[in-house]
Amino acid sequence: MEQFLLNIVATANSYISNYVLLVLLVGVGVFYSVKTRFVQVRCFGEGWRRVFAKNKKGGNGLSTFQALTTAIAAQVGTGNIVGACGAILLGGPGAIFWMWIIAFLGMATIYAEAVLAQETRQIDGDGNIHGGPVYYIKRAFKGKLGKFLAGFFAVAAIIALGFIGSMVQSNSIAESISSITGAPEYGWIVGIVLVLLAGFIFLGGIKRIAAVTEKMVPFMAILYLLGGLFVICVNITNLPTAFGAIFKYAFMPQAIIGGSIGYALKEAISQGAKRGLFSNEAGMGSTPHAHAMADVEKPHDQGVAAMVGVFIDTFVVLTMTALVVIISLYCGDGPLANAYDPSVKQFFGDIAIAKTNMAQLSFAAAFAKIFGEAGYTIGNIFVAVCLFFFAFSTVIGWNFFGKVNVEYLFGKIGVKIYSVIALVFIFLGTLTSNDLVWELTDFVNYLMVLPNALALLALSAMVVSAVKTAKKNNPLK
Repeated sequence: MEQFLLNIVATANSYISNYVLLVLLVGVGVFYSVKTRFVQVRCFGEGWRRVFAKNKKGGNGLSTFQALTTAIAAQVGTGNIVGACGAILLGGPGAIFWMWIIAFLGMATIYAEAVLAQETRQIDGDGNIHGGPVYYIKRAFKGKLGKFLAGFFAVAAIIALGFIGSMVQSNSIAESISSITGAPEYGWIVGIVLVLLAGFIFLGGIKRIAAVTEKMVPFMAILYLLGGLFVICVNITNLPTAFGAIFKYAFMPQAIIGGSIGYALKEAISQGAKRGLFSNEAGMGSTPHAHAMADVEKPHDQGVAAMVGVFIDTFVVLTMTALVVIISLYCGDGPLANAYDPSVKQFFGDIAIAKTNMAQLSFAAAFAKIFGEAGYTIGNIFVAVCLFFFAFSTVIGWNFFGKVNVEYLFGKIGVKIYSVIALVFIFLGTLTSNDLVWELTDFVNYLMVLPNALALLALSAMVVSAVKTAKKNNPLK
């Protein structure tokens, strides 16, 4: 039954990602890049200054920094490690180039999402802030159509983020730990630990989530980047070749993944697009829930800060994963230097290469060059620790995003039920097939994109007005 379901979902995903998703993501990104006169370039420096500028935080709101770290907590997850590895394995190193393109365009898209989330958020009588795509979708489309599209998005977000998406994160944590212990049959223990930790944080609401993410996100990012720099230094002579491979195989992927030029190029772009979406989430409609909570003077202020999240996610963290993997596996005498044949298992030493272990194999090999046999264990543990922080922080952020949509549909009465179901899915993720979980989460992510992208296009005048008004009198420009 699991294999049957996997085949159905994978077939549906291939059509959606190769055509609908690619057109929407690229189309919306290009549209907003042009309409805002490339806000991601003109206001990039301002975005960084906004992140660290002092801004007044209200009673139930968040600072710009807290909102951004909550958004990054959701963005920087397994997509930056396992997702990037899967894109490279199936689409070749060139898939990373297309991830960069998607991210560059996505910076303009996420600017629009954050601005609209700020413009349409609502504050109730108790001072609680309610904001996210459901509110700007209803603003974009009046009457029954708006209610339907907002409801459709809310249901998709609850399933994609609160339920299935959390399964991906817990699944990846369990996989990485079992690769160290060699005991996948004890994944249920990992599940119980994750449920207890997540339950404690969920109960504290947005304030506790923000308090955790503003400390966890900088720590986990710095830890991972330092480890990645170590691997690059150990293999520094391969660095130019690694960068060359990204650009070469972006346009000639058939040389590394086989097949015709048409098939290979489609696969490279498709992998870059869908894994790029899962990684930086621009256009998906998830992170606007966090940006709506920020207390800022103008929506533009949070829009430019939101762009920093996409930059950090893709151009810093994900790129580090890509360089580590390409340097180790695709350069010199690496096992994938000549080609990858998906029909034949390929090995690094005596371990079969898969998207779930590529990063661990790469880190382990580098550590082994310095620390000998013990380096393999050190490298595996290092990636497992980083993956735990990445994945767990995403679970925290996504749970909150799902909760916003539960409140929109059912009011506060549905939140407790939602939280219990979410914890069950976190546990089930540690026991489920990796391939099925990834395909399911891709499918529901795509469903979120559709109404969100339509609303972004419909409300473009509001976004363009925000950026024009802000640049007239901006002390940080």
